[in-house]
This record gives sequence, structure tokens and C-alpha cells, in this order.
Amino acid sequence: MAGKLLIQLIDEDGRFNVTGMQDFANLGEHGISYGVVSIFGPQSSGKSTLLNNLFETKFKEMDASIGRSQTTKGIWLAKHAGINKSCILVIDLEGSDGKERGEDDVCLEKQSALFALAVSDIVLINMWCNDIGRHQAGSRPLLKTIFQVMMRLFQPRRITLLFVIRDKSATPLDKLTALIRTDIREIFDSVIKPEAHKKTALTEFFNVEVIALSNYEDKKELFKDEVVSLKQRYIDSIASGVHSEGRRDRVPASAFSLSAQEIWKVIKENKDLNLASNKILVARARCEDISNESFAHLVGNEDWHQLQEAVQSGPVKGFGKKIKPIISKCLSEYDAEAVYFDEGIRTEKRQLLEAKVLQFITPAYQNILAQLHSGALDNFKKAFHEALNQGKQFVVAARDCSKYVMSVFGEGCSDAAIENSNYDSSQVLDRLGNDIGAYVASEITSFNEAKLDMALSAPVKALLDEAGDNTWPTIRNMLREQTKSASSRIVTDISCLDVDQKTIDQILSDIERYARSVVEAKATEASKEVLSRMKDRFSELFNYDSNSKPRTWTGNEDIEAIINTALSASLRLLSVMTAIQLDDDADSIADTLSSALLGFSDCATYETTLIDPLASSTWEKVSSTNTLKTPIECKALWKLFQEEIKHTINQAKSIAAQTKAIAALENAIAAQTE
Repeated sequence: MAGKLLIQLIDEDGRFNVTGMQDFANLGEHGISYGVVSIFGPQSSGKSTLLNNLFETKFKEMDASIGRSQTTKGIWLAKHAGINKSCILVIDLEGSDGKERGEDDVCLEKQSALFALAVSDIVLINMWCNDIGRHQAGSRPLLKTIFQVMMRLFQPRRITLLFVIRDKSATPLDKLTALIRTDIREIFDSVIKPEAHKKTALTEFFNVEVIALSNYEDKKELFKDEVVSLKQRYIDSIASGVHSEGRRDRVPASAFSLSAQEIWKVIKENKDLNLASNKILVARARCEDISNESFAHLVGNEDWHQLQEAVQSGPVKGFGKKIKPIISKCLSEYDAEAVYFDEGIRTEKRQLLEAKVLQFITPAYQNILAQLHSGALDNFKKAFHEALNQGKQFVVAARDCSKYVMSVFGEGCSDAAIENSNYDSSQVLDRLGNDIGAYVASEITSFNEAKLDMALSAPVKALLDEAGDNTWPTIRNMLREQTKSASSRIVTDISCLDVDQKTIDQILSDIERYARSVVEAKATEASKEVLSRMKDRFSELFNYDSNSKPRTWTGNEDIEAIINTALSASLRLLSVMTAIQLDDDADSIADTLSSALLGFSDCATYETTLIDPLASSTWEKVSSTNTLKTPIECKALWKLFQEEIKHTINQAKSIAAQTKAIAALENAIAAQTE
């Protein structure tokens, strides 16, 4: 389903359109072959018009006859088809200086711009040519705020800031570009940076580019030609991923909605005591307070918040090293304040504080282990199937891939380990080993189930179609042989895994049940057409001789013998289709049907004579689950069958009698002539 190509992603009140994204254009087919372009700038500066001309979108444009007013509210999202199965997501943002919001209501504007920077490969900054050099040019105050918050929330990734100068003048572009670059550099340098980015250059965050366009109203054709040139310059490079090479945070297009939603969520959410008479009581009370204060400082620590947020996005490399100074700062604060109190109490409270801190950090640590576990299992599955596709033996592929993945996982656990925490990751290692074993066991089972399908389905169908005297004995032998073969393969392949005997026995029991189910399914399918098959079998033997040639009824053949032969074969087919006869005792069904039904081609004789032997709803020694046709149903089928073939038999007898009479008459005439 194609889905919508234009939606309001975030409304003017900051609500993310989760339902709308579900109906948005299908993005899953694009994989990671997509780019994101956004635009912001002054209200009514022609942002939507530019996007519509550049990407063939349908954003609402300002009505010039009404005058300058707010056209875009909130954040809108559209899709451009791109090339070679790629696509471009286009984001249109609300104007940054609209009077509708007022000077005090700029929070959503800042959040929207930060959102655009977080998800985009290219950010278009729409600005009037005559605004260059003024304080508001290119949303200068807003950019300053964005730079500050971006470095706090996101890891550096190089995106393109494309300044689009509207209504260009005679001033050379290179001079305008120099002015803009100077402004941007000044803004960036003025931003207070966290310690990790104090020496980070602007170029590690942004690739600043500048273009100029003619006036849309006065020079529309020239404007469109310039847009075509811009389109050729950027669309191919966006679609091919040139502008997203630094995007370490890129997610597949199918996950864009979830990623954008989570990013927007993050952006939106951003004493001394009186002395006691007893020195020990004072020490205990004060050390408790100091411990609580130190813990509160850790909870509010910005480095911890950043680390905690990073953990939500995936395993944080060097987590153990990064958390160490945060814990040390908390404990050092406690030590500095508690140094003058009783050593025993001070030490006791410090140990409790350490335990409290570790308990507080544990969920993040466990989250990392869970992410490492999930990633390791996924990596094993991928490597395992690649190894199989490359021709490696099943056992070798499982052993080698498991050994490698477990080793990498162990390194990841060590990297995340918190010093002096005594956390034991062996249980997680054991669980991964068990999960890998369970997955391989399931693959072994699936592989052998497929083999059983191939080995049993067609041969069993053929045997049931033939419906001979040895159909079920042959099927039973085949089932035993194939089950034995599959069980042997499973035991051999699973020997490389750390799987207990109980699990192995369960797998073997499951494969035996599966093999039986293949046969049961084929028998059930065949039994549904038993009447049609009986008529076909009767017709085949009654109307054709042993050489498969059509019979010519002359009156000299033993027609009753032919009828009985055809009836016997049809009854044999019925007995085969009556039950799933995978137990030797079930062979008695054929004898019961034969003694009860054979020899009575005349329906009246059948009706009056053959009632009691089949007047039952169950077969002896056959369970109800294995019964396909009850004795009563077989009796009814046989009656219906005889009614169906009566005309064929009577017609053959009539033709034979007529043919014989004609032959006799011809012989008499010939004798008289002589």
C-alpha cells in the first residue's frame, strides 16, 4: 500500500503524529537508501514554495493576495521518490519569527530546529538576501541555541547546512558566502561547549554551503532554472548517501518513524543538624545526610544523564570507564564532607552509599548486557547462515560462529563492567550460550523437518493414489526409515552443542511427531476425495483392459468377473482411505470391509444383507483421531458408490447383450444363406 505522501508530523502544540506516521508512505522498501532534508527560516520566506519546486512536494504555500502570514504550523513531512529505489524525506518547519507565537513562545521553534538537525542530512536555511549581516539573518539566535543543545544531546555527525539566499542581488555570491561563513563561525565559537567538544571544530559538525536564487515572483522562469540546477546538484547525492556518510546514528527507513518519535521525546523532556548529646548519634545522622546529598548530586549529574540517555540507544562502548569518574565524584564528595566524623560510622555509611549507587546504576548496566546479548544473538544468526551459505558443514558453522560470538560478547561484558561492583556476568554468558544452543537446535529441527517433507510427502501421496494391498505397510516402513535417519542426523549435529539429554529427547520426540504429521496430512487430504477416487478406479478397471485399451463389449467376456475385479480394487482404495493406519493392528480394516461389502453389486441385496458388520461409529483397534471414515460412513459411501456406477454396469451389460444378439442373428442369416 502506497500510503500518504504528506502529513503533519508534529502539530503546533508539539504532539507527535504517531497515527499519521502509520499511514505515511511505505518506507520499509528503501532500506537505508534515503536522505532527509529539512528547511527553516523566517515566516513567509518561501520555504514551502522552494521545497515544492525542488522536490515536487505539495506543501501548502502562502497566498500572495492575502499577504505575509503563517502558512506552515508545526512540522510537516513529505516524501520525494528519489532514484534507484531510494527516497528523500522532506521536512517543512514552521517559520522562526512569526508574530502568531509571539516573542515569548519560541520553545517549539527551538525544539523543531533541533529536531531537524538531529534527523537531517541537509538543512536548508532560507534567508532574504537583504537580511545578510543583520542580527536575525539565518535565524542567528536560534542557531546559537541549537548548537548548544545539539552538542549536549547528540554525538557529532557532519551534516550540510545549506544557506539559501532568496531574491539575490548584484552582490557576488562569494562575498555573501564569506559573510555567512563568518557569522556561522562566530556563533559556533561563542557557544559554551562541554569538555568533550571544547576542541571540536565546526567542520566536524557541519558542512556549510551557500547558494542564491532569484526572486520567485519577478523572475519565475530563472528561479525555476536555478532550482533545477540545485536539484541536479543535490538530489542524486542525497539519494546515493553522500550527505549521510557521517551518520553513525542512521536507522533503516522502516525505523525512521520510531527514531524520530524517540528523538522528539528526548527533545521535549529535557544542612547541618543540631548537635546531639552523643557523638555517635551525631556522626550517624550527619553521615546519613551527607550520603543522601552526595547521592542526590549523582542522580542530577549531567554526565550521568548523558550516559544514561546514550544507553537507551544501544551499548555504550567503554561504559565501565565512563561511569567510574561519576561514581568517584560522588564518593569523593562524601569523603570530603564526612572526614571529621567517627571513622566506623563514616565507613559504614560509605559502604551503604556505594551499594546504593551501584543499585541505582544497575538498570543501565543490565540494559547494556541485554543489548549486548540481543546483538550477539543476532550476529550469531547472521554469521551462522552466512557460513552455511558458504558451504560450511552445519556442525562446524555452529561451533565456529558460537565460539567467535561468545568471545566478542565476553569482551563487551568486560568493557561494560563497573569497577569494584562484583557484578557476575557469567549468568548472562550462560544464557547466551543456551539461547545460541536453542536457536541451533531449532535450525536443526527445521532442517530435518524440511528433509522429512521432501522424503515423505510425494512418495506417500503416490502410495495413497495407488492404494494397493501393501500401501500402509510400505508407508509404515518408509516412515520408520526416514524418522530413524532424521533422528540420527539430529543426534550427530546436536553433539556440538551444550544441550542436555532431556532436551535432545524432546527434540527427537518432536521430529517423530512431525514425520507422522506429514503422513497424516497426506492421508487426510486424500480421504476427502475418496468417492471420486473410487469411481475413477472402478472406471479404469471396468472400461479398460489390462493393456489399458478401451473394452469392446461383445457378450463373450465374463462381465461379472470384470465387475468384481473393479469393485475389489475400489473397495481396497476405500479401505486405504478409511483410517491413518500407522499401527499394524489397523490392517484389519481391509478384512472387515471386504467381508462386509465385497460380492454385492446389486444394491437391494447390499441393503438387506450388509448392515450389522458396519453398524458402528468406530473401528476396532483404531483411535478416533486416526479415523478418517467411520464404518457407518463407509457403508454410506459404498452405497452411494454403487448407485453412481449402476448405470455404467447396466449400460455395459445392455451393450454386451445387444452385441451378442446381433452376432447370433448374423450367424443365423449366414447359415440360411448357405
